[in-house]
Amino acid sequence: FVLLGKFLETRARRRLSDAVRGLVALVPKTARRVTADGTATDVAVESLTVGDLVLVRPGERIPTDGEVVRGTSAVDESMLTGESLPVDKREGMLVFGGTLNQSGALTFRVTRVGADTALARIVEAVEQAQGSRAPIARLADVVSAYFVPIVIGLATITLIVWYVADPTAGIAVAVERFVAVLVLACPCALGLATPAAVAVGTGRGAELGILVKGGAVLEAASRIDMVLLDKTGTVTEGKPTLTDVIDTSGRGEVALLALVGTVERQSEHPVAQAIVNGAIDRGARLGDVSDFLMEAGAGVQGRVQGVTVRIGTSAWLAGAGVSTAALDASADELASRGRTPSFVALDGELAGIVAIADRPAAEAKKVIAELKAMGIDVAMVTGDRKGTAQAVAKELGIERVFAEVRPEDKARVVAEERAKGRTVAMVGDGINDAPALAGAHVGIAIGTGTDIAVAAADIALLRGGIASLPTALKLARSTLRTIRQNLFWAFIYNIVGIPIAAGALYPVTGWLLSPVLASAAMSLSSVSVLANSLRLRRFGRTLEPRHV
Repeated sequence: FVLLGKFLETRARRRLSDAVRGLVALVPKTARRVTADGTATDVAVESLTVGDLVLVRPGERIPTDGEVVRGTSAVDESMLTGESLPVDKREGMLVFGGTLNQSGALTFRVTRVGADTALARIVEAVEQAQGSRAPIARLADVVSAYFVPIVIGLATITLIVWYVADPTAGIAVAVERFVAVLVLACPCALGLATPAAVAVGTGRGAELGILVKGGAVLEAASRIDMVLLDKTGTVTEGKPTLTDVIDTSGRGEVALLALVGTVERQSEHPVAQAIVNGAIDRGARLGDVSDFLMEAGAGVQGRVQGVTVRIGTSAWLAGAGVSTAALDASADELASRGRTPSFVALDGELAGIVAIADRPAAEAKKVIAELKAMGIDVAMVTGDRKGTAQAVAKELGIERVFAEVRPEDKARVVAEERAKGRTVAMVGDGINDAPALAGAHVGIAIGTGTDIAVAAADIALLRGGIASLPTALKLARSTLRTIRQNLFWAFIYNIVGIPIAAGALYPVTGWLLSPVLASAAMSLSSVSVLANSLRLRRFGRTLEPRHV
């Protein structure tokens, strides 16, 4: 039973290599290299060298790191930064291998290849973190190391005492006592104490949509006192939505949104799509646009029903002779709350502001309050901008924020917290979280996130998102309590049973425990351990199993 328990634990601890394979798969196999005469030729990514020109079309992944020399586009870099909004790229800006080109064609000059790329550094960080994970000591293993030799010693002493005390009875009675002690003290219950509770606990977790990769994970999760949370897709919804509309034109919000949405509908930029969806949700009717113009990273313009509509940054409107001074304070206030504001001008006059944001998930604030009530400290670690991260953290009640952090630096933050003696859980959903998930005592992935994050994690929350996090940690604590209860009762049983099996009551009662009855008692102890473990099946339905 002890060996079976160890086998189950060892198999559960094996780390998957899917995370690393998934990261490598993000890089396309071929690249479109531009020759000196301007023609594009497909070549293997491995053949690219520093200085080559590469063309990337919309919807394609960028094959390696480089610097844009021609074109404008929006690039999804969430795998590196966790930032939910795509980054506008134009000449002179850097692009990174594995990121997704969304809206325009880009030609870039290769600056890094192979192991020097940003994605390769993430792969290396995941491999190092997974390889350095030390297994948590199993309590049953430690106990068994002392328990077994002690029992053998007691059985031997019993054999000698009985033989010396009553030589006339012969060796048979002494051997019978010896066997009774060994049979009753067989560490079946001890061997089942951990794997039985782990099996039931992980099974109940699966029913609740919580996938736990083994008993070592449950034990570590039960001791968590620091939770590090990613922002995008973990405590936020992971997609931009229209949050604020300020109308100074006198037309009303819906009418202003109808004009703005009509123009923005011509853009493929995710910010534009968020504005369009928000306008429709608020009842705006979109029409037709003419003379559409888009400038990457600045804004869009078009004519709707004879009105020239211009939406974009303060600098872009200023270039058309429109001053935004009257609404600059409002824009700054929106930005301080984590919004991304865009100014609106109608026929050359400032008309208002529309703002979008990646909103906190509805349940996030409650979850964080519940974690604090459990005595767990909470901090946010994100690649997003500092102002946006702090705004979201303030809204959710998170005091500590690590912002503008690269994937490898997230793993460093985890290591620093571990060095302080904290038992750390990292919660994330993106590729950029994989190194930190692998490096924490317990990595917890939101099941709606990337397969790579789930593979690198120890626990996957498959249903309910972050709302399942307190339940997962409570289940771990309850499972460890059950393991301790199992060990407690197994020891009480042996402390009481071994003296009886050895014949300690014989001088007073004349009663001896036969090996047959000892085996029945031993089986009863195993059944009691299994029955106590099965109480975990009621977790989440009734009161949690109480501590002995």
